[in-house]
Amino acid sequence: MQQPSLSNEPARLGGFDYLIGAIALALTLFQIWHGLAAELSAPVFLPLHLSWVLVLVFLVNPTFSRTAPPSLYRTGRFLDFAFAAISAWIGFRLTNFDYNDLSFLFDGLGTVDLYAGVILIALLLEATRRTVGWVMSCIAIVFLVYAMLGNVLPDDFASKGFDLQEIIRFHIFSTNGVFGAPLAISAGVVFVFVLFGALLQVTGAGQFFIDCAFAIAGRYRGGPAKASVLASAALGSISGSAIANTVTTGALTIPMMKKLGYKPEQAAGIEAAASTGGQIMPPVMGAGAFVMAQFTGLPYAEILLVSIAPAILYFFCTLLYVHLMACKLGLKGMDNVEKIAVVVKQGWHYLLPLVMITVLLLMSYSPVLVGLAGCLAIVVAAFSRRKTWVPFSAILAGLRDGALMILPISAACATAGIVVGVVGQTGIGLQFTQALISLSGGYLWGAFILIALAAVVLGMGLPVTAAYIVLSVMAVPALNEFGLPVLTAHLIVFWLSQTSNVTPPIALAAFAGAGIAGASPMKSAVQAFKLAFGFFIIPLMMAYSGLLWQADDTAFQFVVAILATLGLIIAFACGVEARLFNQLNLLARGLLLIIAALMLVESPVVRLGALGALALIALWDWKRGSDPVKI
Repeated sequence: MQQPSLSNEPARLGGFDYLIGAIALALTLFQIWHGLAAELSAPVFLPLHLSWVLVLVFLVNPTFSRTAPPSLYRTGRFLDFAFAAISAWIGFRLTNFDYNDLSFLFDGLGTVDLYAGVILIALLLEATRRTVGWVMSCIAIVFLVYAMLGNVLPDDFASKGFDLQEIIRFHIFSTNGVFGAPLAISAGVVFVFVLFGALLQVTGAGQFFIDCAFAIAGRYRGGPAKASVLASAALGSISGSAIANTVTTGALTIPMMKKLGYKPEQAAGIEAAASTGGQIMPPVMGAGAFVMAQFTGLPYAEILLVSIAPAILYFFCTLLYVHLMACKLGLKGMDNVEKIAVVVKQGWHYLLPLVMITVLLLMSYSPVLVGLAGCLAIVVAAFSRRKTWVPFSAILAGLRDGALMILPISAACATAGIVVGVVGQTGIGLQFTQALISLSGGYLWGAFILIALAAVVLGMGLPVTAAYIVLSVMAVPALNEFGLPVLTAHLIVFWLSQTSNVTPPIALAAFAGAGIAGASPMKSAVQAFKLAFGFFIIPLMMAYSGLLWQADDTAFQFVVAILATLGLIIAFACGVEARLFNQLNLLARGLLLIIAALMLVESPVVRLGALGALALIALWDWKRGSDPVKI
């Protein structure tokens, strides 16, 4: 069987390039038309989108690879076309279903519609397996079995058992389940921003941002690594995939880091940690942030604003580790780095679309329309100067690639909708909340550890967006029980859901970086985990401080929270790496780790005292000079 794609990059198309390209291009044009006209209701638009996605999935990801025996490959392709045809037929059937005739709620679905619903779920689970792996499909199957057999389980886990009619009506013939909020967000706003990212690449704007990063950071110690962090922060927010970002920017930055003197696993880890951080960087923040806006009912602009400070702190954390590594290795900066003024002069027009979408999102315009405006703006920007013109075929390729890149996202979101639907249908979320509070002993830090572990485990087999959706419907109510606001709880879960890309034993972004660097995947994952420890530290500070500036917080609380988080990052990183300005001895390292722990205490007095102690240690180390002290 063909291995499922591990990223949102377009799969290899085999011998059906033109057919697949035409279908993908048609999907993009349909999405653009709907985004502008919005003439179709959700019960029509979402089945059309999903059936289109399923057709492409079965054509792009064959049952058997070309390395299989010819007869087996041909049999598999026959099945693929049959699955695609059935998907198209089911989409047509659902879009023509008469929801105004409420008799199906009382008398049940007709035989054909019932079978169509069952087959659609089966095809969706298979499409999800092909695009994002078998784990997501298995989780959905477990939840469906629970919905059907919950009445035979022990009382602590029991629920009403639902028959097949009720399951299909709820998950297929309603705006719950498969056609619930996750797929609605994926088919709407996520699609247009994935398309924006695809156009960013084909127009050359992506390369401009990488060039800017090298111009800013290249001349400093460990320049390519720092440039990698900056470039990933700029591009990762838009790409929608940490793995795709790792491959895109890593193809340039990882060889340069190795040439400068970084070990292969360090280069891979740096790129993976930086690329994963792009998913929490405004203005776009990957797909999950738009799902969060739907789940919380809050304007996306509010989520964007409160996310700026934590995202900057994360990249400061990664840059600090990169700098400490460069100091320990004795690395220097790059020679012959282009001046930033020269780079900006050559491509300043590429900045305008990003500025535009940021302003429009902050002004609370519809994210779908903002994304479409951004797509148009990036094309106009490319053609606004003669030297940045691209052939029309490149624009068509971007439109095609946007559709192909959405396949794993839409499949995963539709399947995640089953999980969300079962939670709502059975009430299992309440049992999970009670169990989590019980296992944590009633302590927030205990619940945090359990949720972090669950995020890592879920992320081993799920895309980040799907992991966030599944975890949020189960864990956010528990965090709310501990008194955390809804937005804070969702952001904590959202951040923790990113950790699977950089956490051993299965760290897909790190593994992608290791492939480029020619490094050990596991050693690269360990390096990435160390560099990305901000994904654990910063959510902890969200829970225990005013790091997310809410309406009732004061400026003093916010400033103290920022300073405490900075102090925690510096003290922990320098304590672990045994270096501040110079090499540190065991006593200094121990004191730094104690200071890091004190930053978690909620008292402003304790935090300010710990910051003072950190400043004294830094001053002492600065005055020692540059002679390293042996451990």
